[in-house]
Amino acid sequence: MKRFEDQVAVITGGADGLGKAIASRIASEGGHVILFDRNAALLENTVREFEKTGLAATGYVVDVSREEDIKTAMQKVEATHGKLDIMVNAAGIVGPTSTKITDYAVEDYDQIYGINLRGTFLMTKYAVQVMEKHNYGRIVLIASIAGKEGNPGMVGYSSTKAGVIGLVKGVGKEYAQTGITVNGLAPAVIRTAMNENTDPAQLAYMTAKIPMNRLGTVEEVASLTSWIVSKEASFTTGFIFDLSGGRATY
Repeated sequence: MKRFEDQVAVITGGADGLGKAIASRIASEGGHVILFDRNAALLENTVREFEKTGLAATGYVVDVSREEDIKTAMQKVEATHGKLDIMVNAAGIVGPTSTKITDYAVEDYDQIYGINLRGTFLMTKYAVQVMEKHNYGRIVLIASIAGKEGNPGMVGYSSTKAGVIGLVKGVGKEYAQTGITVNGLAPAVIRTAMNENTDPAQLAYMTAKIPMNRLGTVEEVASLTSWIVSKEASFTTGFIFDLSGGRATY
């Protein structure tokens, strides 16, 4: 399949985890992927890995909590490619786990807000600015089942991901009469390196809530995301897709 032939896609958090898997799927179907990530060494390795397998990829060192980083990188993308067809915001951090709100440091909250919510807002803002010039675009913002249900001990993560869901709904409706769609994805626990920083008891609690009794895979996330950002998905916007092994059924 070549669903993304001649298309340009920006994926944040693209050096690893969900972002890397999504980028690999889009690139394997003909797209040119531009990976944004703050980890320069990992980003360089991922771009090299893609190129070795014949996938078209470029990397930019970007911290999504910094507006100037995003603005500069997006200007380079537009100057180089002349357009932006797809933007997937997969950059995110978990922050403290198994931590009550009374013990949750404000500094930790500010950090997770800066990346998970402020970064999502900034990426969406600057992606739309490029897309609306051509009246076409597909945006997917990675939220979480925690943003719908709330996970105790993870107030920063739960509340910022709930904010991402609100962003999807609001911006999706703002651009509903254009060729730009804005949707979100709310996964349950996915097997990624990010889980290594999650308290084992917290991880066990979240896994136990999944009826399938297993973690999701990055390939499953990439598969669903690739349809949402394709031209086929033309009548869905402002929607949150669940990928939860049966945990969310509404």
